Amino acid sequence: MGFVGTDPSGTKGNITDRSSREWCAEALTRLNAGRPESALDAARRAADLDPSAEWAYRLISLAHERLGRDADALPAAELAAELAGGSWSARLRLAAVLRRVPGRWQEAVRHATMAGRYAPEEPDPAVLLGDLALLRGDHAQAEQSYRAALAADPGHPQARVNLGLTLLRWDRPRPHHDPAWPVDPRETGRARRALEVWARQIRLAVALATVGVGLCALFLDWGAQAQFGGFAVLALLVPLTVRQARRVGVWSYVPGMFGRDPWLGAAVVSAVVSVLAFAAWLLLGAMPALPPTFDPVWAGLAGIVVLGWPALAAVRALAETWRGRPLRALSEFARAEIARAGAAERTMGRNVRVTLWIMLARTWSVLVPLVGGALAVEPGTAVAALLVPYPMLRGYLRARDGGSRGGDRWLLAATGLVVLCAVACAAGGASGSAWAWRTGTGALGAAVLLFVARAALTWWRGRPGPWRSSLLMCDLPMGSAPSVALDTEVRQTFSYARSIVLAYGDSLGPRVAGAVASVTSSGELRLIAETEAWEAIEADPRVAVFAADPLQRRFWVEVRGIALADSDVLRVTPKQVLVGEFPGRHQRR
Repeated sequence: MGFVGTDPSGTKGNITDRSSREWCAEALTRLNAGRPESALDAARRAADLDPSAEWAYRLISLAHERLGRDADALPAAELAAELAGGSWSARLRLAAVLRRVPGRWQEAVRHATMAGRYAPEEPDPAVLLGDLALLRGDHAQAEQSYRAALAADPGHPQARVNLGLTLLRWDRPRPHHDPAWPVDPRETGRARRALEVWARQIRLAVALATVGVGLCALFLDWGAQAQFGGFAVLALLVPLTVRQARRVGVWSYVPGMFGRDPWLGAAVVSAVVSVLAFAAWLLLGAMPALPPTFDPVWAGLAGIVVLGWPALAAVRALAETWRGRPLRALSEFARAEIARAGAAERTMGRNVRVTLWIMLARTWSVLVPLVGGALAVEPGTAVAALLVPYPMLRGYLRARDGGSRGGDRWLLAATGLVVLCAVACAAGGASGSAWAWRTGTGALGAAVLLFVARAALTWWRGRPGPWRSSLLMCDLPMGSAPSVALDTEVRQTFSYARSIVLAYGDSLGPRVAGAVASVTSSGELRLIAETEAWEAIEADPRVAVFAADPLQRRFWVEVRGIALADSDVLRVTPKQVLVGEFPGRHQRR
């Protein structure tokens, strides 16, 4: 006995009597409501009712993807693309799944490109191509693809949010790994961790050894013993290096990893330089009598070992702060929120806050040398500090104009301190007031303490912190668009029509040719056409197929779709179905 439920159109009926397409519509509704398990059950019912319904398999794939089961999502996506080779939605769904499968990145790009070729008026294929380029770190190509998508749909939330990340020169989650490599990203991830751990341990060991040897030689008069301990540390670095080297199982990819993640290469090079400098420092110290001219060299080598790591970290922080164009990114984020698209809105809000923190760090990094230079050289130049917060305040205005909600109170407080610093130091430079200088420099230091407290709090709570790595890519589900169905009347028209016309385009313009057609159970048209049509369709697969009512010739049917060669026939996947009436006596009143 069936139970009563609500069908996709909102009416009530017996839920066991639903058709395959009605179950697909129900599955899509459940997916949009955030119920992937229930949506998977509905999509499976649709597939059981009609095994040729490619829409059902796309929804099965999408439900598995939402549940984090990428391995289960792939077979359903491949089956959907096999059932409807000319469906842009099926190609898009398959591309979205393949991008997460190691070694099949190029296939994902190929299917996404085919989807864009089949439906150039749709923005989603261009968005996915932009995502594929962004994940590889190709920001120029990503920006081009996102702008092409926005030309088709200016309010597309995913294109807006990810375009903002592109303008920020966002780092993908695995910057060392090229998704197009056939190797599993977990292998390169283990190699990266081994290299990072080795570099960290080496730099820390030689830095501590340098400080220990220096203190023992200067204050305890244990010069010989301290030097012996230093050489012992060098010897201990050998087994440590061998141990980590064994964990790098993909040495052939290491140069490419350094090229994609320069900071990883810099850390490894810094560790090697530290070891060499430490060894040279020990050898110079072991010489019995060195002229005083070698003292700066000896001190410089020690400085490289001890200060090299903090200096590299400071350079990286400064480079990350000044990377990208945050003002333009904020404009894109703000325009994305106007679209109000649920998950995209939450992602946008998080990215806006992180971008404002980046702009705050830029403002702070400009104020520090400006204020320090004014105090050391000419206090009057501090008046220029009034102009420094202007870009940051413009960023706040752009975020507010976009309707941003859920502001960060820590961010507002830190911004207020930086603005106070600029005003107070400018006043101190103009009037020479010592209290103004103290207020300005105190606010500058308090902003740092506030940032440290905010970072510690987010770390303790396990939440995204106020730094670049917290930027989030928008990844909305793709490939769920309903397929175009051929009703009984249209099927009969093509099955029994005496003449069928195929329209296609080539280099000389549109062409018309006769064809013989049949309709498959999945709703595809099978055509037998002339050789010229095959050659033209390879260049542009978009076609239109016409047929007239075979009985009374009162109406005509036009199916617009994508034609693909399959053995000795052309398979046409419908994109749009038009039905009209011929003028005649039946239209008279």
